[in-house]
Amino acid sequence: MENNEEGKISEAIIEEKKEEVKPVEVKPVEVKPVATVERTVAPRSRNSLATALAILALLLSGGGLALGFIALDTAMKPITVLSSDTDGNSANFTEGSIADVVSKVTDGVVSIVATSSSRGSGLWGQSYSSGTAGTGMIVTADGYVLTNKHVAEGASAYSIVLHDGTTYTDVKLAAVDPLNDIAFLKINGVSDLKPVTLGDSKTISAGQQVVAIGNALGQYQNSVTSGIISGTGRSLTASDSSGNFYEKLSDMIQTDAAINSGNSGGPLINAAGQVIGVNTATSSSGENVGFAIPIASVKGMLSQLIATGTAERAYVGVYSVDITASNAKEYGLPVTSGTYVYSQSSYSAILSGSPAAKSGIQDKDIITAVNGVKIGASGSLSTLVGEYKPGDTVSLTIIRDGKEIGVKVELAGYKETK
Repeated sequence: MENNEEGKISEAIIEEKKEEVKPVEVKPVEVKPVATVERTVAPRSRNSLATALAILALLLSGGGLALGFIALDTAMKPITVLSSDTDGNSANFTEGSIADVVSKVTDGVVSIVATSSSRGSGLWGQSYSSGTAGTGMIVTADGYVLTNKHVAEGASAYSIVLHDGTTYTDVKLAAVDPLNDIAFLKINGVSDLKPVTLGDSKTISAGQQVVAIGNALGQYQNSVTSGIISGTGRSLTASDSSGNFYEKLSDMIQTDAAINSGNSGGPLINAAGQVIGVNTATSSSGENVGFAIPIASVKGMLSQLIATGTAERAYVGVYSVDITASNAKEYGLPVTSGTYVYSQSSYSAILSGSPAAKSGIQDKDIITAVNGVKIGASGSLSTLVGEYKPGDTVSLTIIRDGKEIGVKVELAGYKETK
């Protein structure tokens, strides 16, 4: 999201002298890569009402396509597993073990189809329907589903298909992340679904073995690919298949496990069968260059959704530059990791009335850790804060005037408005 007069927040990287990021070809070897990638939702198609009904019939017969959203239902009592176990991020696959890992999560991976309808102006006044195929993962036994926002947005009806072909059409949108490509869906009237286990993306590392699962090309349900984590902390600009819509994403996990159209919203899994990322985009020009959102960044919203039936994104309220070895020298900073709170002529680094302003964070502060977890290899400020709910208090480690201090910040909630 961009800074504007209405005060919308973004914890994304703001580079000096770059008000806009123009997409370029992906360059994984760069220290701060900016990539043009395609979001991995299966292409939309425009169909007559009859064709749309045929697609629905395929779904109801267990054909393998489906899209879901969350319905707001505060009467539900969701159950989920938010694992902090790091063993899975040091484990490796042994011969035949990929099948064992997949068996742990496959019942929690769903195919998603979102449809939108419009009235035609032709002689017969036909209705037309467009559909998008993607992937999601069950995160509670009573029907909450995690997926990408770009899979879910703009639809008027949703269907979700389980691995065994069971299809649900009573599906609603519950919440979207205003700062990230994340949405939560809800299947109504269920209580015995099998959720995936969420792992700890803060402890992942390049070279670690992973598996991706998704609805490849919108027709091959629960396709499995394997590979490694190629890198972490990647910044990129993602577009739709037409190239008409662009979105800037930061702190992404790069993987060479094949990610294709239709994989959006599916899990990236470690060797213990824990979800460490949400598959989101693939390079339009590179070979085996895919990207996933770290799972840490969604845990706070999920926890609030479980507790209250609604969710907002926790935020601090600063504009900042992620620190690297190269720009640390440029800015004259004493550290090579963290985030640098940085004002420009067009905006203040501290949003008025935000948690940052209330806690006394200042322009040119260097934030190095959140609750003792270092910003950098473990995730960006936005990702680490994303583990917490609005109302939670976190301790930020800050370097100010050459001295390290601790600042308590009570996080606030931010919800996207349209």
